[in-house]
Amino acid sequence: MTRTAIVTGAANGIGTAIASALVRKGYRVGLLDLDAQAVEARTAEIGEGAVALAADVSDPAAVARAFDGFGDAPDLVVNNAGIVRFGPLAEQEVTDFEAVLRINLLGAYIVTREAVRRMVGRGSGHVISITSTNAYNPGPGSGAYPASKIALLQLMKQFALEYGEAGLRFNSIAPGFIDGGMSTPIYADPKVRAARSGGVPLKRLGVPEDIAHAVLMLDAEGSSYITGIDLLVDGGVTHAVLKNLPRD
Repeated sequence: MTRTAIVTGAANGIGTAIASALVRKGYRVGLLDLDAQAVEARTAEIGEGAVALAADVSDPAAVARAFDGFGDAPDLVVNNAGIVRFGPLAEQEVTDFEAVLRINLLGAYIVTREAVRRMVGRGSGHVISITSTNAYNPGPGSGAYPASKIALLQLMKQFALEYGEAGLRFNSIAPGFIDGGMSTPIYADPKVRAARSGGVPLKRLGVPEDIAHAVLMLDAEGSSYITGIDLLVDGGVTHAVLKNLPRD
C-alpha cells in the first residue's frame, strides 16, 4: 500500500527537498504552504504523487481543511514550516517574537494535533518536526528562533510520551549549517561560507537533501522502535567546541 505524507513549508528549500525525496520513494505527498502559487508550482515540478495544499499552519480551520482535501490520515507528517526574525532580542518588537512562536511552535502544534486526531483511530502514524542546532546553541541576533526550536523539540517528546500507546511515533531532526532555504542569503557571502564550513568536522555545509535523507531514515520500517529523539544532522559541528577552541 502506498504510504502518504504531508510536508509543511514545502514550497521551497528543505521542505521541497523532503517532499521530492518522499515522492521518489513512492509516497503520495501533500505539499502544504501558505504561498498557494509557489506550492502549486513546486507540485507541478515534482509531478505525479505530489498534491498542492494551501494553508496557514497557525490557522486550525485552514489546517483541517487542508487535511480534508488530502484525504485519509497521512502516515507521516513533517513540520518544516518556520520563520526567523533577526536582530538583538531587546531591540525586537514583541510582534516579531510572537510571529516566530506562532509559526514555529504553535503552527507545529496545530498541525501535529490535527494529524494525531486522525491517526489515533488507525493505530499508526509518525510526525517529524524540523528543529535546529540553535535549540542547543543559540546564535546572537537570532531572536525567538532558538527558543522556538527547543520548545518544538520538547513538544515532540511530550507527544511521544502521550501517544506511544496508540501506536504513534514522534521525532525531530535538527539541521546544522544548511545551504538552502532561509539560510541561502547567509551563505551567499564567501567569507561566511568559508568560516562556517571550516568549523564543521566534515568540512562542508549541509544541503537540503541531507535533511530529506534523514526523514526517510527515521520513517523507514527499520526505525519503527525510534520515538522521542532529536536527530542532529550537522556534520558534527554541535560537538566541535573543543576542536574549534583548542587549548593551544
